Amino acid sequence: MAVNIQKITLEKTGDSHVIDLSKKHDSLTQEININLNWSKVTKRGMFGNIFGGSADVDLDLGCFYELNSGEKNVIDGLQFAKGLGGPKDKHTRQGRYTAAPWIWHTGDDRGAAAGSGENIIVNPQGMRDLKRIVIYCFIYNGVANWQETNAVVTVNVPGIADIEVQMGKLASFHNFCAIAEIQFSSNTISVKKLVTFHPGHGECDKTYKWGLKWGAGSK
Repeated sequence: MAVNIQKITLEKTGDSHVIDLSKKHDSLTQEININLNWSKVTKRGMFGNIFGGSADVDLDLGCFYELNSGEKNVIDGLQFAKGLGGPKDKHTRQGRYTAAPWIWHTGDDRGAAAGSGENIIVNPQGMRDLKRIVIYCFIYNGVANWQETNAVVTVNVPGIADIEVQMGKLASFHNFCAIAEIQFSSNTISVKKLVTFHPGHGECDKTYKWGLKWGAGSK
């Protein structure tokens, strides 16, 4: 597998909110939306001013997912680079919206040029097939740390207040951040804010026990 690697407004990391699907059937009719947005160009301080003053920022949004069938995988712009992606009704490394895994990444944004950043959508028709999702983002190019960005990740799960994480206000020397975990059962959807930093995909995998195999990759 090729790799390189908030608005639930909660008071502290680790809190979780739960939807009771037996009482909130409307939550099964609305898709889950995850968005990562940032400015295309960020100033880089003294050395940035000397060498041109700015750099294009390339951040990536992604997720680990597990289905009740046992299928596990990961979706992000690095995984479906070089022609490995496809439309929402075709199963590719970009996911698939109209059938399993019911998750689709709308496309890699090499600089949030259009203002919408990157988005992952989850089809409500597939929520009975889903077991868990861990949402993450990482710095691919353009900045050395999160504080050089104004990146914001928003996780919208219908029936629960949004999670919003302002990455530019967080300090870590690791460029990979697990944002939130969504767990699905027959009667509930629970959302837990994580905000944990890791050296890359593989280390995050070990922390949250996914058991996938990793290798070097590039766009």
